[in-house]
Amino acid sequence: MTRDGPSLLIVDDEARILSALQRTLRREGYEIVTAETVDEAFEILDRRDVDGILSDHKMPGMTGVQFLGEAGRRRPAAVRMIITGWTEEIPREDLEEVGVCALVTKPWDDAKLKATLRRALGGGA
Repeated sequence: MTRDGPSLLIVDDEARILSALQRTLRREGYEIVTAETVDEAFEILDRRDVDGILSDHKMPGMTGVQFLGEAGRRRPAAVRMIITGWTEEIPREDLEEVGVCALVTKPWDDAKLKATLRRALGGGA
């Protein structure tokens, strides 16, 4: 399989958010893979490498910080980012502990999101 650009796993329990993020990023050159549950995301991470992970924070089962902590153990080279409407609820030290390099606020600004991903993943169109 030939990849055009960096691969990005997007994890969010809301299908409409996943769809909106895919639409926003479709022309940016990323190979986008999505998951609506952390279990689905772990299955993806167990069978394939990804360059970056963009995870929601408030999800059933575990928080984005908890998910990215485990995701980092499974795929330590993957760049880890959180997207959330609850940025003030996440202590900075928790983000640093699990290696989160970027915090994206919901609702997101398309241009800022694209710039953040370009900085973090060094790819895209």
